[in-house]
Amino acid sequence: MRSLKVRTFKEGGTTPDTTITIPLTILRVAAKLLPERATAALQEKGIDVEMIVELARNKEVKGTLAEIEEHKKNEKIIISIE
Repeated sequence: MRSLKVRTFKEGGTTPDTTITIPLTILRVAAKLLPERATAALQEKGIDVEMIVELARNKEVKGTLAEIEEHKKNEKIIISIE
């Protein structure tokens, strides 16, 4: 089953601190349930939730969609379809 994964890492770390997995079969519904604050935070980082939903519909899309490094927070976020 394909899923959307969001992983957060401490900068330089190889093991995720947090992993969120959302099955693509419910991604559209899950995206609508995201709190407005979370959607706004993603928008600030240049991540469009609706675009991710659209990309997920294409069965050929897989791999890393975005990699965000926040150097001030020593954090890296990877969003991927697996």
